[in-house]
Amino acid sequence: MTAELVRGQNHPLSQARLEIRVSAGTPIVAGATLSDESGRIHGVEWVAHPGAPTLPGLEVSRQAAADHRLAVDLDAVAAAVHRVSILLAVPTGVGGPVTFGSLAAPFVAVTGLDGTEVASYTITGLDAESAVVALELYRRQGAWKVRAVGQGYAGGLADLLTDQGLPQAHQLATHINEAVVRGLARSVPAPPPRTADGDRSRQAAASTLGQDQSGSPYGVQGAAGPYTAVPSPAAQTSGTSESGAAYPTDSPPADPSATTQATTPAAPTAGGPIDYSHPRRRNTTPPPPPTAPRAQPGQPVAGDATGWSMEERLYNQVWGMFEDLARTTAAYRSAVDFADTRMERELDEVLSDPRSRIGGQGDAAREKARAKHTQLVDQARQALDRDLAQLTAEADVVEPALPPAYARWDSPVWHAYRVPMEMPMALRLGDLHVSESDRLRIPMLIRLPLERGLWIDSGRTGSSDGSFADSHELRRLAMESAVAHTARLLAVHPAGEFTVHVIDPAGSGAQALAPLVQTGVLATPPAVGAAGVADVLSRLTQRVDLVQMAVRGGAADSLPPGFDTSQQLLVVNDFPHGFDDRAVNQLRYLADEGPTVGVHLMMVADREDADGYGPLLDPLWRGLMRLTPLPDDHLADPWVGHAWTYEPALVPPGSQVLQRVLTEVATARRSWRG
Repeated sequence: MTAELVRGQNHPLSQARLEIRVSAGTPIVAGATLSDESGRIHGVEWVAHPGAPTLPGLEVSRQAAADHRLAVDLDAVAAAVHRVSILLAVPTGVGGPVTFGSLAAPFVAVTGLDGTEVASYTITGLDAESAVVALELYRRQGAWKVRAVGQGYAGGLADLLTDQGLPQAHQLATHINEAVVRGLARSVPAPPPRTADGDRSRQAAASTLGQDQSGSPYGVQGAAGPYTAVPSPAAQTSGTSESGAAYPTDSPPADPSATTQATTPAAPTAGGPIDYSHPRRRNTTPPPPPTAPRAQPGQPVAGDATGWSMEERLYNQVWGMFEDLARTTAAYRSAVDFADTRMERELDEVLSDPRSRIGGQGDAAREKARAKHTQLVDQARQALDRDLAQLTAEADVVEPALPPAYARWDSPVWHAYRVPMEMPMALRLGDLHVSESDRLRIPMLIRLPLERGLWIDSGRTGSSDGSFADSHELRRLAMESAVAHTARLLAVHPAGEFTVHVIDPAGSGAQALAPLVQTGVLATPPAVGAAGVADVLSRLTQRVDLVQMAVRGGAADSLPPGFDTSQQLLVVNDFPHGFDDRAVNQLRYLADEGPTVGVHLMMVADREDADGYGPLLDPLWRGLMRLTPLPDDHLADPWVGHAWTYEPALVPPGSQVLQRVLTEVATARRSWRG
């Protein structure tokens, strides 16, 4: 039975390996501190936080999230540690709430490895506090207990860490916040939350992830997904790791990353037929139309997700595939980590015994440990391959069914392209994949209208395939990528509802911009020189000011006659060439305030070129979603923080699809104006 704690109440802990689950409804930071008998932290190395998420016996989330899973192994903490404090903080400098008083009361639960709650605590009464010690696990007379603390600090993490005796509290608090901001900046934006009836509940990776692949911890303790684990009774007695790799029930995993004991559902035997149905996917709310395809056992179906339209169902299905791949990959990596840890422990035991260190007995023990390691890794890989086969088959069916906004440029759907009558839900910016599944590509979809600007990085970086390009080539590829993204944005908006401005101070992007210029889809020719830069930025900043005043004054319908109410996109090439200090400030203003009133920014730039501005431009870069013109593993998912390889959505060499689509857009715009 779960002990529902109130502030100051404690409860005994009967097991050493635990999980701390945090639910806040809004992204917050979760961390932990280790302290001695007097409650003092010995140094920054005794604090686990997103910038340094692992300590002996402790692992916390790598980024801010609405839900967290923290792994704790009390047997693995140092003997000098007598207290483990769980910290929560509101991230600063990210544009969200700044105190807990504006959030729902955070809920914290201590659970066993099987998901059974040991104790829970709802932190109420917070107001101006921006950091709080939620719980503490403390050692008393050789036994561990949990206490509900709920001590808040209006001064944030700096005051909290100072109170625990850390001399470098302010520096560490700054470092933690910078790590959180970096994590949010590189995270692929998650889809908006859905109601319980509308969840796309899937079991694509069931054989790997155990009884609940969406809610169980899966080794990599990053930001957890939005779903809740519901362990089956069998899960409480099973002796399997989350990868499906069995371990003896009297020897649980020693690695804190392998924290789940779960049953493995019956899976097809090797070489047998694959069942592509999703037993736990619900299509009851919202209901599919009568003509919607329904999943049949044995074959995947495009649109096999909830949604009021085929477009929404495909969007939810793509995001579900992305989530499934993230979780099954996390389970596989966790299983491999567990196998590595187990082998190291067994080899250490052999070496620690002088009698078995040499000779036949030692060789046999080492061979047995390596054989078991191979068996566990092979078993985990088989489960992963089975899930990848299912997801690949689903992707092969979904990809041809995607509408233009979601489709690759080489899709036949573009041959029948017509300018749409309404804006789609989302837009494809490229493809994502992980190293374990190089063939499987998941479309990277972002919601429209854009909530943050885009930064096409033209700086020198090595691509994920090991190739390099010189500076001139990278700048050319970056501009071609920007043109492809711009053309897609124009193509998916109705005529007259999306306007593009271009700043190209030195004219270096003229060749790449030719399709946009020649077809006449730009509002005005690309601005060149310092005067052109100043003119475009001045007009757009005035537009943002005017719309903001109208909206704030409740007079949005009183804008001047003939005012262009369409969404605006500013493409900036070769920044900061041609920009003075005033222009730089205007650009920052557009990046910060523009998206809320329909003015969006796409930067094509090398950050090193703007080093002269120092930290002044750091908020600008952090506020933009960084994309690359070459495959690069710089993006992270919002669930477990995997590094995903991003590949831009480029037009195939020699294809005329871009010219045809832009010509269609230009024709529709002329008809709309006439």
